[in-house]
Amino acid sequence: MFKRKAKEEKIKKPRFQTFRDAYAVTKQVKPWIPFALIAIFLITWIIGIAIGLGIGHPVYFGFIFLPLSALTTLLFFTRVAGSSAYKSIEGQIGAGASVLMAIRKGWTTTPAVAVARNQDMVHRSVGRAGIVLTGEGSQAVNQMLTEERKKTERFAPGVPIALVLVGDEKGQVPLRKLQKHLQKMPKKLTAHQMREVRARLKAVGGLSMPIPKGPMPTRATKMR
Repeated sequence: MFKRKAKEEKIKKPRFQTFRDAYAVTKQVKPWIPFALIAIFLITWIIGIAIGLGIGHPVYFGFIFLPLSALTTLLFFTRVAGSSAYKSIEGQIGAGASVLMAIRKGWTTTPAVAVARNQDMVHRSVGRAGIVLTGEGSQAVNQMLTEERKKTERFAPGVPIALVLVGDEKGQVPLRKLQKHLQKMPKKLTAHQMREVRARLKAVGGLSMPIPKGPMPTRATKMR
């Protein structure tokens, strides 16, 4: 019994910590978030009570709309927190790596497999879609991507390699859409082939680099 309680406490603490960190980041980017959350909760609850008054059961509908108000507020916070998390790391060194490494399932990312003096860098991700080389920085990173692709082909010949450039210009992938971009890629490798590719590239490794800290949402459903 005591072991079960200890396990439950271990599970609850990380979830609470994640929520608290997400709220701190969101408040820093959007200072109005606490007032918005209170307003949404109260407005939703008042609407429920008003419906109850019209029917003649204000207390009953007040109890019904209490959890619905909390859920509506949480859904709104999840949406705002997601955009705030990305905005808080935009422009920082290694922001792309931070987003890629937050993909918990199906992908393994090695950050900074190539870094230039001007802090342009290339990250390597391996998944069922094959190998994805992601570049972030100036336009000069295109040359780095090409060179890294040739290098990767020597270690993993025949494996599909895709190039991604992080940015908001035409042909680039915005930071906030980077995770979905990789997750939507068609699967071209079996699970066994993917593990073999990871093993081959593990010896190649990457460079040490600073990764922006803070909560980075993977999906809204996970945060909920």
